[in-house]
Amino acid sequence: MAKSDKNGKADAPAKGGDVDKYLKDAAGLDTDREKVIGQHIGYRYDVNLLPDYDKLTPFLKDYMEFMGWDDLNWLEDVHMGYEAGQPAIFDRNINGWVRIPKSMKLPDNQQDRDMLARELLIRFQTSPSIRFMS
Repeated sequence: MAKSDKNGKADAPAKGGDVDKYLKDAAGLDTDREKVIGQHIGYRYDVNLLPDYDKLTPFLKDYMEFMGWDDLNWLEDVHMGYEAGQPAIFDRNINGWVRIPKSMKLPDNQQDRDMLARELLIRFQTSPSIRFMS
Protein backbone atom coordinates (compact mmCIF):
# COMPACT_ATOMS: atom_id res chain seq x y z
CA MET A 1 0.00 0.00 0.00
CA ALA A 2 1.29 3.46 -0.83
CA LYS A 3 2.05 5.74 2.09
CA SER A 4 0.59 9.24 2.26
CA ASP A 5 2.41 12.41 3.19
CA LYS A 6 0.85 15.19 5.29
CA ASN A 7 -0.85 16.64 2.18
CA GLY A 8 -2.62 13.36 1.39
CA LYS A 9 -0.40 12.61 -1.60
CA ALA A 10 0.61 9.00 -1.91
CA ASP A 11 3.65 7.41 -3.50
CA ALA A 12 2.95 5.99 -6.93
CA PRO A 13 1.76 2.37 -6.82
CA ALA A 14 3.81 -0.33 -8.46
CA LYS A 15 3.08 -0.87 -12.15
CA GLY A 16 0.94 -3.87 -12.90
CA GLY A 17 -0.72 -3.69 -9.49
CA ASP A 18 -3.76 -5.75 -8.64
CA VAL A 19 -6.79 -4.21 -10.36
CA ASP A 20 -8.98 -5.87 -7.70
CA LYS A 21 -7.06 -4.32 -4.78
CA TYR A 22 -10.05 -2.33 -3.51
CA LEU A 23 -12.50 -5.21 -3.96
CA LYS A 24 -10.31 -7.42 -1.82
CA ASP A 25 -9.52 -4.76 0.77
CA ALA A 26 -12.01 -1.88 1.11
CA ALA A 27 -9.80 -0.42 3.82
CA GLY A 28 -6.84 -0.36 1.41
CA LEU A 29 -7.56 3.06 -0.03
CA ASP A 30 -4.47 5.19 0.25
CA THR A 31 -5.57 8.65 1.47
CA ASP A 32 -8.30 10.08 3.65
CA ARG A 33 -10.01 11.56 0.57
CA GLU A 34 -9.92 8.20 -1.23
CA LYS A 35 -11.51 6.61 1.82
CA VAL A 36 -14.28 9.23 1.87
CA ILE A 37 -15.16 8.84 -1.82
CA GLY A 38 -14.49 5.10 -1.86
CA GLN A 39 -12.19 5.04 -4.84
CA HIS A 40 -8.60 5.47 -5.88
CA ILE A 41 -7.78 8.89 -7.38
CA GLY A 42 -5.68 7.80 -10.35
CA TYR A 43 -4.81 11.19 -11.79
CA ARG A 44 -2.83 11.97 -8.63
CA TYR A 45 -0.29 9.46 -9.86
CA ASP A 46 -0.49 10.11 -13.60
CA VAL A 47 -1.75 13.43 -14.96
CA ASN A 48 -1.96 11.81 -18.40
CA LEU A 49 -4.63 9.39 -17.20
CA LEU A 50 -7.24 9.93 -19.88
CA PRO A 51 -9.81 7.54 -21.29
CA ASP A 52 -8.53 5.23 -24.02
CA TYR A 53 -11.01 5.85 -26.83
CA ASP A 54 -10.09 2.49 -28.38
CA LYS A 55 -11.89 0.93 -25.41
CA LEU A 56 -15.24 2.69 -25.93
CA THR A 57 -18.17 0.33 -25.68
CA PRO A 58 -20.54 0.21 -28.68
CA PHE A 59 -23.20 1.84 -26.50
CA LEU A 60 -20.88 4.75 -25.60
CA LYS A 61 -19.91 5.25 -29.26
CA ASP A 62 -23.59 5.48 -30.21
CA TYR A 63 -24.35 7.75 -27.25
CA MET A 64 -21.52 10.14 -28.12
CA GLU A 65 -22.71 10.27 -31.73
CA PHE A 66 -26.31 10.89 -30.62
CA MET A 67 -25.20 13.67 -28.26
CA GLY A 68 -22.91 15.20 -30.89
CA TRP A 69 -19.84 14.87 -28.67
CA ASP A 70 -16.28 14.57 -29.99
CA ASP A 71 -15.10 13.31 -26.60
CA LEU A 72 -16.56 11.83 -23.43
CA ASN A 73 -17.36 15.30 -22.11
CA TRP A 74 -18.55 15.07 -18.47
CA LEU A 75 -18.04 11.30 -18.44
CA GLU A 76 -14.24 11.54 -18.44
CA ASP A 77 -14.12 11.78 -14.66
CA VAL A 78 -16.49 8.84 -14.13
CA HIS A 79 -14.58 5.82 -12.89
CA MET A 80 -15.33 2.46 -11.36
CA GLY A 81 -15.15 3.07 -7.64
CA TYR A 82 -15.82 0.91 -4.64
CA GLU A 83 -18.29 1.24 -1.80
CA ALA A 84 -17.77 -1.06 1.17
CA GLY A 85 -15.63 -3.34 -0.99
CA GLN A 86 -18.21 -3.64 -3.79
CA PRO A 87 -17.74 -2.14 -7.25
CA ALA A 88 -19.88 0.97 -7.64
CA ILE A 89 -20.19 4.22 -9.58
CA PHE A 90 -20.67 7.55 -7.87
CA ASP A 91 -23.64 9.42 -9.38
CA ARG A 92 -23.41 13.15 -8.66
CA ASN A 93 -27.08 13.62 -9.58
CA ILE A 94 -28.29 11.51 -6.68
CA ASN A 95 -25.19 12.16 -4.57
CA GLY A 96 -24.83 8.46 -3.96
CA TRP A 97 -23.37 5.21 -5.17
CA VAL A 98 -24.87 2.95 -7.82
CA ARG A 99 -23.64 -0.55 -7.06
CA ILE A 100 -22.67 -2.99 -9.78
CA PRO A 101 -24.62 -6.27 -9.68
CA LYS A 102 -22.60 -8.99 -7.96
CA SER A 103 -23.26 -11.31 -10.90
CA MET A 104 -21.54 -8.95 -13.39
CA LYS A 105 -18.09 -10.06 -14.50
CA LEU A 106 -15.71 -7.10 -14.44
CA PRO A 107 -12.94 -6.60 -17.00
CA ASP A 108 -9.35 -7.24 -15.90
CA ASN A 109 -8.07 -3.69 -16.41
CA GLN A 110 -9.11 -0.32 -15.03
CA GLN A 111 -9.61 1.41 -18.42
CA ASP A 112 -12.20 -1.21 -19.42
CA ARG A 113 -13.82 -0.99 -15.98
CA ASP A 114 -14.07 2.79 -16.29
CA MET A 115 -15.71 2.52 -19.73
CA LEU A 116 -18.17 0.01 -18.30
CA ALA A 117 -18.84 2.38 -15.38
CA ARG A 118 -19.60 5.23 -17.80
CA GLU A 119 -22.01 3.07 -19.77
CA LEU A 120 -23.76 1.76 -16.67
CA LEU A 121 -24.11 5.27 -15.23
CA ILE A 122 -25.80 6.53 -18.41
CA ARG A 123 -28.06 3.49 -18.50
CA PHE A 124 -28.97 4.03 -14.84
CA GLN A 125 -29.66 7.74 -15.30
CA THR A 126 -31.79 7.21 -18.40
CA SER A 127 -33.70 4.18 -17.16
CA PRO A 128 -37.48 4.69 -17.07
CA SER A 129 -37.69 2.32 -14.10
CA ILE A 130 -35.68 4.62 -11.79
CA ARG A 131 -37.93 6.43 -9.36
CA PHE A 132 -36.71 9.52 -7.55
CA MET A 133 -38.34 10.43 -4.27
CA SER A 134 -39.82 13.91 -4.05
